[in-house]
Amino acid sequence: MLKVSSIKQYLYCPMTLYHQIHQDCGENTDYQLVIEIKKLKIDIQDLIKKNMRKVKKDMVLTEIEAVLSENINPYIKSTTDAIKSMNLNIEASQINEIIDNAYFTIKITALKTKQAMTILDKHAFEITDMFFPNCMYSFMIKEPSMNMVGMCDKIEIVDGRYYPVLIKSGNPPLKGVWQSDAIELVSYAILIEEEFESDVYVGFVDYEKIGDRRPVVMDVEMRKAFFDTVREVKEIIDNNKMPSVKKSIKKCEKCEYNDICIPED
Repeated sequence: MLKVSSIKQYLYCPMTLYHQIHQDCGENTDYQLVIEIKKLKIDIQDLIKKNMRKVKKDMVLTEIEAVLSENINPYIKSTTDAIKSMNLNIEASQINEIIDNAYFTIKITALKTKQAMTILDKHAFEITDMFFPNCMYSFMIKEPSMNMVGMCDKIEIVDGRYYPVLIKSGNPPLKGVWQSDAIELVSYAILIEEEFESDVYVGFVDYEKIGDRRPVVMDVEMRKAFFDTVREVKEIIDNNKMPSVKKSIKKCEKCEYNDICIPED
């Protein structure tokens, strides 16, 4: 069964996918670490949502930030300690990034909440759904007819419509989204359409670092790019096709396959 994670890996580096499929028989701890970090970030969002229900309309901005921050630090520490106990190599810089992203989100949420409460003259618990729509986190979809499986970061449900959402911690482009993010998002849109028998016209990429949500329209061109990518991925997985190497200093120097993928001159 084709995994969306394989499509994602191909979009990052086709050669890494090739080596993982045909050379590496061990457990991919790096992938497991990514999953655990994403779960932690989702839990932090849920904590902020719960804390938001305690915010009152007469609170000043600093009070709102304090309420939204309740239990965030202890939860991050306990969860990262648990990740370390799983023998996953989470670095101090990654933990600091999680903390920074959490408090950036809290500051933005506090500001928006204060503005909304002032304009609507309501307490936060009355307007929580404006900021946190009904959604499903880390939702696994298996589609036998397409022979594909994937776990979407978040699926938001608004007025009976389903909207896939990717949560990305990397730097975004100046405008729009990265092509690889768009294609990954299309894969979840197609799975959602099959699972829920509902058309998906748009999805979103949340770039955490700048607190920005960017839309992706699921048009014909995007879907064509997705199916072209799927064909290439299947060639690597099923037919042992070796892709061409595309050097990237930033990617290659950190890659565990660097020594066998790009031999020294």
